[in-house]
Amino acid sequence: MQGSLPQAKKNSLSKVQVDFRYILGMRVDATSYDQARRQIIAWAQAGESRCICVGNVHMTMESYDAGDFRKIVNSADLVTPDGMPLVWLLRRLGVTHQERVAGAELLPRICEEAAHRGISVGFYGTTPETLAALICHLGERFPGLKVAYAKSPAFRPLSAKEDEAIVKQINNSGCRILFVGLGCPKQERWMAGHKGRVKAVMLGVGAAFDFHAGKVRRAPAWMQRLGLEWAFRFATEPRRLWKRYLKHNPRFVWHIARQVLNERGPSPFSHGK
Repeated sequence: MQGSLPQAKKNSLSKVQVDFRYILGMRVDATSYDQARRQIIAWAQAGESRCICVGNVHMTMESYDAGDFRKIVNSADLVTPDGMPLVWLLRRLGVTHQERVAGAELLPRICEEAAHRGISVGFYGTTPETLAALICHLGERFPGLKVAYAKSPAFRPLSAKEDEAIVKQINNSGCRILFVGLGCPKQERWMAGHKGRVKAVMLGVGAAFDFHAGKVRRAPAWMQRLGLEWAFRFATEPRRLWKRYLKHNPRFVWHIARQVLNERGPSPFSHGK
């Protein structure tokens, strides 16, 4: 299924119409690095509370398995195609020049533009050590970057009082773009629960914190182009990632292939509700 966003959505995007497709029921927007960067910066300058998701196979299958999570992703203000399988499917569905818009690459591009425009950013997630290394690296790469907020939350559910304190800290800091690195689906659920409360554009960027902190190596460019980044990550972090990839990747291929080949079956790219 394809189309442009409904009128209410178009208005929220400041009259920017974003084409999209549904992949196994999850909305994926036909955007680019430049388009995403411009829109995120515009929202930040306007002081708006927004949610940005970066979609991959893992997120697609989490969405496929849980209707409440699918609603969270589909109601986000922007869902970029991070994983190459989603890029290939968008191309198959008519978005012929679709490029990958990965969280690990979007993060530095946004930071560069934020530094240039004097927009304060913040980081929420990961460990204190990784967070410190991340901020140090980005500060060296983008000398004008203003980091107004950084928090490594406890690895447990927060009480309502603790959560309210964090919201207050973020808003008082002046942070206008908040990168969230809690991992999928936790970060998407967190952003959805804080939209309208956190006065910033929230981007769920997953492993990007680890990449730019130098804690985890990224796959070579050729593996990324071939959609094999998952294999590289699995090889480097098998204990942590084996369950995710062995559970989701085969099922993703099965559901896409089965429904594409079955002409009488429902489209794998519809049913976004």
